Amino acid sequence: MISKAQLQKLAQEHGTPLFIVDHDELRKNYRTFKRYLPRVQAYFAVKANSLPEIVQTLFKEGASFDVASMPEFETVYQNIKGMPAKQRQDWIWDKIIYANPIKPEATLEQLDKYKPLVTFDNVEEIHKIAKHAPHAGLALRLKVPNTGAMVELSSKFGAAPGEAVDMILEADRVGLTVEGISFHVGSQTTNFENYVQALALTANIFKEAKERGYTKMNLIDIGGGFPAPYDATVKPFQDLAKVINTEIDRLFPKDIQILAEPGRFMVATAGTSVSRVVGKAVRDGKPCYYINDGVYHTYSGILFDHLHYPIKAFKKGPTQLSAVFGPTCDALDVVSMAENLPALERGDLVYSENIGAYSAASSTYFNGIPPAKIVHVNR
Repeated sequence: MISKAQLQKLAQEHGTPLFIVDHDELRKNYRTFKRYLPRVQAYFAVKANSLPEIVQTLFKEGASFDVASMPEFETVYQNIKGMPAKQRQDWIWDKIIYANPIKPEATLEQLDKYKPLVTFDNVEEIHKIAKHAPHAGLALRLKVPNTGAMVELSSKFGAAPGEAVDMILEADRVGLTVEGISFHVGSQTTNFENYVQALALTANIFKEAKERGYTKMNLIDIGGGFPAPYDATVKPFQDLAKVINTEIDRLFPKDIQILAEPGRFMVATAGTSVSRVVGKAVRDGKPCYYINDGVYHTYSGILFDHLHYPIKAFKKGPTQLSAVFGPTCDALDVVSMAENLPALERGDLVYSENIGAYSAASSTYFNGIPPAKIVHVNR
């Protein structure tokens, strides 16, 4: 990890607020994922942090990519546009999944020439794909338990298991090929049983599809949800990998391709924010510090991702329970109401670690205040 001295030096050089991306950490996370899940092809979920530099580093590491919009597709495409046409098309077939189950017609028409792998979870989408992207391969997104996930997704996406094979056969009827099943157990899932149940449901659907005459499926996309180590309560990744490996080997033959969509796991620990105290007050006896970054900017994950990013001070000294607010005029812009901080002064620096996922990605220009400056290190 980047040292405190390096963070302070970067703040002195570039000003604040800063969003710092450590590419050594990106590479380490990718290699950890591959080490403990050797059978799984890692498709980085670009939505977690779509900075082109992050995509490029993971591309060089050999990653595949999960995209959910044409701009995300184009960010990945920039890395392969110089390849010969056949090699480029083969790369797209093998390395990109468009994993948004609901797609505008215009998007499907743009995608069709690439013959991509796309997800779906309803009959209406089947007919839309057949009309606007008939060359696409399909993966059926299955509704699975999201118990205990930080962000639950099953209420918005996923076909009911009881309807799954009917949808597969309908897609086949209209001339499309369903290549496999996908699911998502919910973001930041610490309940490993979700993966066990989802894989069992998937195995049952493979079995039913085969019994009903459909034998073209050869892949499983186990989605994302792999937890980032935000605190000591998160079990080690290798513990989850052991569970997943056991179930995959027990339920599926070796010729079934296994995909995954890690996003948060890849980028959370690679991001650090540094901001500056721009104001202070005492309210109801509590020190209140106003910093030049907040929930409309790098700390957007507090609102959108239900996360808490501890605020840390570079300054030493006795601590007191304090509040930290962002720079906008909105009372919603609360970074934390309970941080143990030393007595800070205007101009002092603070920082937050493990803020690389779903943070700067959803930063805005609210109040006309621009997002934090992005600095890349160890590229």
